[in-house]
Amino acid sequence: MPKEIGLKNVKVAIAGVGNCASALVQGIHFYTPEKRESAIGLMHWEIGGYAPHHLKIVAAFDIDRRKVGRDVHEAIFAAPNCTTVFCNGLPSGGTVVRMGKVLDGVSEHMAQYPDENTFMVADAPEASKDDIVQALKESGADVLINYMPVGSEQATRLYAECALDAGVAFVNCMPAFIASDPEWAKRFAAAGLPIIGDDIKSQLGATITHRMLTSLFARRGIKIDRTYQLNTGGNTDFLNMLNRTRLASKKESKTEAVQSILPERLNDQNIHIGPSDYVPWQKDNKVAFIRMEGRMFGDVPMHLEMRLSVEDSPNSAGVVIDAVRCCKLARDRNLAGIVEGPSAFFMKHPPKQYGDEIAWRMTEAFIAGDQAANTPADSDDAEPETFAARL
Repeated sequence: MPKEIGLKNVKVAIAGVGNCASALVQGIHFYTPEKRESAIGLMHWEIGGYAPHHLKIVAAFDIDRRKVGRDVHEAIFAAPNCTTVFCNGLPSGGTVVRMGKVLDGVSEHMAQYPDENTFMVADAPEASKDDIVQALKESGADVLINYMPVGSEQATRLYAECALDAGVAFVNCMPAFIASDPEWAKRFAAAGLPIIGDDIKSQLGATITHRMLTSLFARRGIKIDRTYQLNTGGNTDFLNMLNRTRLASKKESKTEAVQSILPERLNDQNIHIGPSDYVPWQKDNKVAFIRMEGRMFGDVPMHLEMRLSVEDSPNSAGVVIDAVRCCKLARDRNLAGIVEGPSAFFMKHPPKQYGDEIAWRMTEAFIAGDQAANTPADSDDAEPETFAARL
């Protein structure tokens, strides 16, 4: 297939203007055409002809009064956002952050924390579903990114519905299961829209590192008996997750990402993976502690411990910028439904789990236009489901 040329911009809408959105928007302006030869931190400079600077934010929704009504390029730096500023002096983006719909987007316990660390719900009237759909249509958005907080099941479903009604592709970065729910997947396929999800993997985060170590243990003949992954951070994501009732899908997503790599699944009591605590002074820095216990040659016990420290939001933005471009590429090719390779490579809880090497190959094949991208011949897995229906 001939290489696509990105003659148009990728028009992006964002639901949730938090730290992750801040890192993404900064990255769009950080990776200027002049940096092509020296760019650091991208998995792909170009996907289907689309470079980072081709992404344009055309619509944005939030509920915090420090962001609603402001230009998106100002709002990304407003409290409680606290991620690293690596791209200063952004020009006006020309897109004003609109009031969204609250639903379960804010946990009640957030009110117990100082204003600079929590949400301050705007006084503006909440948007209706029709308002959001109309805004998406007027913006001409190609792709809607869901950046709702963990536990925002109702809000995520609202924005997924809005994407369907507005004819916009969907990238679900959060662990509310949309792409991995067969009914939702069918709805996007029927609407002729691609979807990538669920729950974004970081570029080099705790979960992807844990997966790679798990694969290494298996390949080297070491039996894993038990493992844990403990994460701490000081951004609003970790503050939000102090409400343990909001963590069910997040814990399932992160745990399944590791369990799926194991030759033999561990009993629930022998695996613990999930957010652990909120440490305010860490801000957007995430620290992960991983311990793996197993047995090697001669049934001799061994263990591995590691500590990973990363700036959380730029770590996710490096993956989202590729997921968005793959979603746009799927639209350009008239593909609909689950984009399977990118979902498996970029997400913790895709509709079908693959080993990371296989998921990477599928993604590279998809980008290259290989029509066999969704049937990896060298996989020992069961035949994968069709990732998109050609219209």
